[in-house]
Amino acid sequence: MSTATVANRLVSLCREGKFEEAQRELYAKDAISIEPQEMSNGPMGNVKGLKAILEKGQHWAESVEAVHNNEISDPVVADGWFSVAMHVDATMKGRGRADMREICVYHVKNDKIVQEQFFYDVH
Repeated sequence: MSTATVANRLVSLCREGKFEEAQRELYAKDAISIEPQEMSNGPMGNVKGLKAILEKGQHWAESVEAVHNNEISDPVVADGWFSVAMHVDATMKGRGRADMREICVYHVKNDKIVQEQFFYDVH
C-alpha cells in the first residue's frame, strides 16, 4: 500500500469520525504519538505503541460532550510522509466549547503509520 493510499484511507475514516478504526487498521503495533512540548506529559501526551495510542484516543473521546464540526483536509504526500489539517469544534466536558485546529504529520513505513505528530497552539 502506498503512502498516498494510507493517507487517503486515514482521511476517509477520520471524516466519518472513525478514528479508532483508522488506528486499528493503519497503525503499526509500535507506532508513536507525539504532542507539542507543552502537552507531552499526562494522559493526552506522548505515547508509544498502538495500545497506548488507542487508550489516548479513548481518553479524548470520553472528554468530549458533543462534536459540532469535524473537518480534515486532503492529505499532502511526500515519499513516506503525509500531513493533514484538522479542525474540530467540540464541547468538552467541564470545559465548554473549544475550536481546535492542528496540523497532523504522519510517517508511513511498510504500509503502516509508524509515527503521528501534532502541531497546534496550546491555549
